[in-house]
Amino acid sequence: MDSLDKRLIALLGENCRTPTSAISRRLGVSRSTVQSRIDRLIQRGLIERFTVELGTEYESRLVKAHVLVKVDQAQTRIAHEGLRRISQVTAVYAISGEYDLIAVVAAESTVELNRLLDNVASLEGITRTNSSVVLETILNR
Repeated sequence: MDSLDKRLIALLGENCRTPTSAISRRLGVSRSTVQSRIDRLIQRGLIERFTVELGTEYESRLVKAHVLVKVDQAQTRIAHEGLRRISQVTAVYAISGEYDLIAVVAAESTVELNRLLDNVASLEGITRTNSSVVLETILNR
């Protein structure tokens, strides 16, 4: 990855819906160069997907929690698959320490969050959970 690729990724990170013609003007290269670079970055797996970033008005209505998850090591794959099937689980990270995973979850109410946390805790392969509700987002890059 060269400096042009890095600058291209930075611009796409700001707004992935920016037209290639506008990106080409900002980078000082042709539109076809921008498109071929994007295609190559996708093929190489450096860009995996283009996504939507939710606005603060919607985000502020969600109740979020970080869930520490202990997994039965013989059922790791099953636990991972179970978490993937729950649409309100927005991210899962493997971690070191007493717990094995951190799952980030979001619900539209505390009642829904409570059901969601129960659902996560009851998944096959999960032996224990410990949840912390997010009170305020200080920084989200």
